[in-house]
Amino acid sequence: MKRPIYITDLDHTFLRSDQRVSNFSAKVWNEKAESAILSVATARSFQKSHDFLEKLHLDAPMILLDGSMIVAPDKTLIDIKTVSKAVADAVIDEGAQFGIYPFVIALKDMEMNEAFLFPTTLNTHQQGVLENYRNDPRMVECKNIRAMEMNLKIVYFAEHQTLLPLTEHLKKTFGSELEYKLSPEKYSDGWFLTVLHPEGDKAHALQKVADHLGRETSDITVFGDSVNDIGMFKLAGTSVAVANALDEVKAVADVVLPHSNDEDGVAKYLAGC
Repeated sequence: MKRPIYITDLDHTFLRSDQRVSNFSAKVWNEKAESAILSVATARSFQKSHDFLEKLHLDAPMILLDGSMIVAPDKTLIDIKTVSKAVADAVIDEGAQFGIYPFVIALKDMEMNEAFLFPTTLNTHQQGVLENYRNDPRMVECKNIRAMEMNLKIVYFAEHQTLLPLTEHLKKTFGSELEYKLSPEKYSDGWFLTVLHPEGDKAHALQKVADHLGRETSDITVFGDSVNDIGMFKLAGTSVAVANALDEVKAVADVVLPHSNDEDGVAKYLAGC
């Protein structure tokens, strides 16, 4: 009998709002890992995901940075989708016309060492995000921000009225050369626009993970809460939204849980509660 496969988003889905894994969730995960394959699909990086999940048994490929990278827990790279320096720099230049500069998350080498580039000129939303990254060794301040060779994602944080026209402009300028995801940021009242390789999203990554495991996507149950989970929800056999998920995510979910991330919704589902 094939082991069931469960893949969960982290922020606002499996993690509580204080960005930790509860003892209950850790216990359920580790017990379930004895009979099932469990992993994550997150906007977080390899190192951040490992930090959050240090209490959990992990042996399956992890979907990271919105789907732009799939990595085994031992750092074996399974797949990567990067935006070239030329295209990323062009995106930065287009954004500059709107008076906003992005964060750039890039890979420095194939040992999974990352760089988090941020501009000297920051808006209040960006300043708030950076508060969570103090003393992070990946951080690089850039007076004149330019991309690196292996760019995993380009992220803008601002108010909706700034990012909506920028999103439309980038779509007209770059078309299908890139993927664009505009979503509300639940940790603040701002919005974020994530720009990725066109196959650097969670849906494409989910297919890659299924192929790697020799399984069908119909065998996989996924959990999520936000816009970047929707493609994955449509592809998976079973999609589960936590109670605090966005309405547009609940609309495409097979199951909407009665419990939120702060009530350990994913763990209660896994435990059959």
